[in-house]
Amino acid sequence: MALNRLMGLGVGLAVAGAVVKSTLYNVDGGERAVIFDRFRGVLPLVVGEGTHFLIPWVQRPIIFSVRSKPRRIPVVTGSKDLQNVDITLRILFRPDEKSLPWIFTNIGVDFDEKILPSIANEVLKGVVAMFDASELITQREVVSQRINEMLQERGESFHLLLDDISITHLSFGREFTEAVEMKQVAQQDAERARFLVEKAEQVKQAAVISSSGDSQAAELVSKAFEEAGEGLIELRRLEAAEDIATSLSKSRNVAYLPGWWSEWRPQSTAQYSSLNNNRHYPFSIVA
Repeated sequence: MALNRLMGLGVGLAVAGAVVKSTLYNVDGGERAVIFDRFRGVLPLVVGEGTHFLIPWVQRPIIFSVRSKPRRIPVVTGSKDLQNVDITLRILFRPDEKSLPWIFTNIGVDFDEKILPSIANEVLKGVVAMFDASELITQREVVSQRINEMLQERGESFHLLLDDISITHLSFGREFTEAVEMKQVAQQDAERARFLVEKAEQVKQAAVISSSGDSQAAELVSKAFEEAGEGLIELRRLEAAEDIATSLSKSRNVAYLPGWWSEWRPQSTAQYSSLNNNRHYPFSIVA
């Protein structure tokens, strides 16, 4: 009897535990729950974090994450000047907590798969078509702002909150890229040619200035000759003689002769040779 009672008590506790467990559910941090009732459908109630009760078999919780999640959406479209544009968006999104019953009823749990690609394609193709390929590069901030505004508006109609929208990739077709490279090369060649022209002009101006300076110097020298006569020439001759004497004084092969040498100096080559053969001094005497 005691064993039967223990077995009955164990079975009762197990059944009671299963019933209690089936009446409880947990909502973790960063999540919200929507209750589906078999008789009333989706209840207009959003359940917050914690442990909650429900009616077993009649009610079922559907858990949604309300944290911001990233999603990358690549799109290939055309610009205003019919250039192929490959653009990629990175979107941080989350559902509106108050609208979770509506989202579950009308879209489902995989709302991001059904909504974000379609609205991103629609908005990107519409915005990119407003700009030329060059404007997409030079006015990237304007393009990003326009995409942000239109995506926010489209997301609100599906009760989606877009926390951040950014353009992570932007490229063009091969033909446009080659055209841009050729344009850059042409601009560099034009800049180089302009530099050469400016350099030639500067050289020309320098030559004109130098010629003008030489002309003025010649006029000053001519004027000095007119005023000083032969005195200026004599001054220049003395300055040249001083420079020559200074240079000769530093040479080891130069000898200085006394003043009487000009009177005693030999008068012929034979006399010079005789002096050199019979000299007792360490230098040669030349005519």
